[in-house]
Amino acid sequence: MKRVITYYLKPYYFRMGIGFTIKFIGSVMDLCLPWILAHIIDEVIPQQNIRLIWLWGAAMILCAFIAVLFNVIANRMASRVATWTTRAIRHDLFAKTMYLSRQQMDDFTKPSLISRLTTDTYNVNNMLARIQRLGVRAPILLIGGIIFTMAMEPALSAVLIAVMPFLVLAMTQISKKGMPLYRRLQEAADKMVCLVREDIAGIRVIKALSKTGYEKEKFAAVNEDVIQSERKAEVTMAVLDPTTSFLLNMGLVGVILVGAYRVNAGISEVGKILAFMTYFTIILNAMMSISRMFVMISKAAASAARIEQVLSTEDDLPVMEAAADGEKVSGDESIRFEHVTFSYHKAEPDLEDIHFSVKKGEMLGIIGSTGSGKTTLAALLMRLMDPDEGRIFVNGQDVRLYDKQDLRSRFGVVFQNDTLFEDTIHENVRMGRCLSEEQLDCALKMAQAHEFTKEKERTEGAKLDIRGANLSGGQKQRVLVARALADKPEFLVLDDSSSALDYRTDARLRKEIREKLADTTTVMIAQRVSSVMHADHIMVLEEGKMIGYGTHEELLQSCSVYREISYSQTGVGAV
Repeated sequence: MKRVITYYLKPYYFRMGIGFTIKFIGSVMDLCLPWILAHIIDEVIPQQNIRLIWLWGAAMILCAFIAVLFNVIANRMASRVATWTTRAIRHDLFAKTMYLSRQQMDDFTKPSLISRLTTDTYNVNNMLARIQRLGVRAPILLIGGIIFTMAMEPALSAVLIAVMPFLVLAMTQISKKGMPLYRRLQEAADKMVCLVREDIAGIRVIKALSKTGYEKEKFAAVNEDVIQSERKAEVTMAVLDPTTSFLLNMGLVGVILVGAYRVNAGISEVGKILAFMTYFTIILNAMMSISRMFVMISKAAASAARIEQVLSTEDDLPVMEAAADGEKVSGDESIRFEHVTFSYHKAEPDLEDIHFSVKKGEMLGIIGSTGSGKTTLAALLMRLMDPDEGRIFVNGQDVRLYDKQDLRSRFGVVFQNDTLFEDTIHENVRMGRCLSEEQLDCALKMAQAHEFTKEKERTEGAKLDIRGANLSGGQKQRVLVARALADKPEFLVLDDSSSALDYRTDARLRKEIREKLADTTTVMIAQRVSSVMHADHIMVLEEGKMIGYGTHEELLQSCSVYREISYSQTGVGAV
């Protein structure tokens, strides 16, 4: 919450000051109305002067008009400040999310980040708007009402003031208990968003396996957790309004009794008692508004803490400064891994002692069983993570010395289960880069996607559904490959990007890459021997270890695992 107030609201302090001033004047006008009414009843009417009655009546109308006008203006200004502030928070939160490392994304989880960008920022926006509207008006009405009543009837004011300590105690204690409960509610909501996201994405699998009932039971359990968390939070905070009302109504009973006694004794006037009752109503409403703000602040504080947790996350992949003796390696190596070891959970290594080098324009094929570390190796190359041991060089320089944006801009990449967006095919290939239509068409042709994309434009339109749901698996992969090829990258990483392609299309794709991107260093991760057998180097991974490295012919002679894979797929090689 501190960051929201001291950083994001700082540019609007002056505007907020003007809004507070306008709100203050409007609230004072509201407080003047009961006093004028009491004056008319006790002082003006007994004089039987119609002119004075009209004059004071006009004063009441003027005060009411100013109160309404100024409150409307202040509310509009408050809405703008809240909207602009929330826009800045969302922008920074989204930008921070985009730059989180893979490990940080896993720690926060995607559903939690979505919830922070939506629900949590909404709670903060709601709080900022209400605080500016009621956070000024309610205390002014409360304090001003007490001051006016003390000036008119000190004895009656004493009854009201006696209730205040109990009100403050109730608000602080209940809010103290409510804030952790709202934080727990947001965590439960994150889990529900995660389940809903997974179920919607995998709806076809759920239906195909007849697991609808099972998923409904899972959702019911998560939903029940959200309901229980929400009920605990709401039940705790729901005590606040009745408690406030009870204490204030007890004070009101005391005021009526004392006021009736004083009027009966002739030491007070009817107009003052009526005005006092009006002030008491104003004070009651002000206290109710303050109690509701405590509920809202409790929600917003929990949300702001979750937002701050992301915004304050430090970059765990900082750019390092070069040592005095330099960090370059000699030779014409385009990619070099030096004894690289990496573990996700810092226990058993997921990659262990990986050592190889690839020259400019060469192709490295990587093959191995599922979970052997192929995708992890590609992520380390692009510095989506840092190795626990060893070093990685790109063009002779340690990847930790590159600006991350500069490093990754050198790569064209297709990861497993990559994403297509709800946009045109050309925009999915362009991805915000300054590429001409000619470059896009060329990339689609290289990826063997030009023919079916032209057909789709003619018959259905080029707009894709979310995640490319209106494309087949092979069509999706070809569009994703076109995206990677469009900018003619210096390095090309294809992670199992041809698994849904037929052998002929796969062969044509590899031929296009060899002929038209001869200077591009390619890392081809595949399950098929046919996809990597013509590579300059082939690496065989098994349980995170490099058990073979060489050409296709060399590995058939030296690596039994590769020989078995080759024999099972192509019939070539002895078992």
